[in-house]
Amino acid sequence: MHPLLHTKDNRGCEEVMNALEECHAQGFLWKVAGMCNGAKEDLNKCLRAERLERQARNREKARENRAKLQAKFDEIDRNS
Repeated sequence: MHPLLHTKDNRGCEEVMNALEECHAQGFLWKVAGMCNGAKEDLNKCLRAERLERQARNREKARENRAKLQAKFDEIDRNS
C-alpha cells in the first residue's frame, strides 16, 4: 500500500505515478493478471527513495534545532 500519490512530497515520482495510472486505465483484467506489477514496484522504489531523502532532511534539521536549543540551555547555565 502506498501513501497518497499526488502530494508536494512526491513530485519526483510524477512520471512513475502516471505510468501506473495508465496501466490501471487498461482495465481490471490488467491489474488482476499482474500486468501493472512492474509499474507498482517502480513506484514503490521511487516513493521509498523520496521518503528516505525527506527523512534525512528532517533528521538534519532536528539535529540543528537540538544543537541551538542545547546552546541556549548552556548559555542559561553559564549566566545562572
